[in-house]
Amino acid sequence: MSDCLEILPPNQGVPPQLMVLLHGVGADAASMLPLARALQHEFPQAALLIPEGFDAFDAGPQGRQWFSVSGITEENRPPRVAAARERFVRWLRAAQERLRATPAVTALVGFSQGAILALETAQAEDGLAGRVLAFSGRYAVLPDHAPQLTTLHLLHGAADTVMPARHAREALDRLALLGGDATLDIAEGVGHVLHPVLIEEAIHRLRSHIPHRTWQAALGAAPRMQRDGGTH
Repeated sequence: MSDCLEILPPNQGVPPQLMVLLHGVGADAASMLPLARALQHEFPQAALLIPEGFDAFDAGPQGRQWFSVSGITEENRPPRVAAARERFVRWLRAAQERLRATPAVTALVGFSQGAILALETAQAEDGLAGRVLAFSGRYAVLPDHAPQLTTLHLLHGAADTVMPARHAREALDRLALLGGDATLDIAEGVGHVLHPVLIEEAIHRLRSHIPHRTWQAALGAAPRMQRDGGTH
């Protein structure tokens, strides 16, 4: 992989959170800095990594891409995404090992093509990240099973014409049917951008959403009342 911007906590110890930000096609790591700064403000002890896409953007003079969109179709998108995902998973595991950050404290935060990569990584590698925040993204193919160890937060602009919001709605419906842990927030009047309203909602989700697996673990640990039909 090419360069990676890093924003590391001042204590230089094991970070309590690792956030990996994945940019859109034709962009670069610097394009994710406004989001990174917002996350750093709210989570100052988190380590933030912003890697550059694997390859040079093949449809313009500048920028990077995770996979090519030249001549892309519904049929050839999945294998392209799968190839990028395999490369990214190797990179992510190495980053987690280097920073001694566990998968449970890792969040993948992607925009557009970066969101596709994040969602498909969570789909193929359940639990490699505890959370995914997918801004203006979609699945390469709607899932046939739901991750059980990863919470998915879908964030979209209602006026997005590049990646229509119907993709997010379809994803949420499918995940709900499959018993996944997912949320969806759609901002009216917002297009295909990392809008401050969506960033604010993402931070709210990170702070307030309790993963279903946490509830289930708590319920499983709670003592059960024994009822024998007598009078109590």
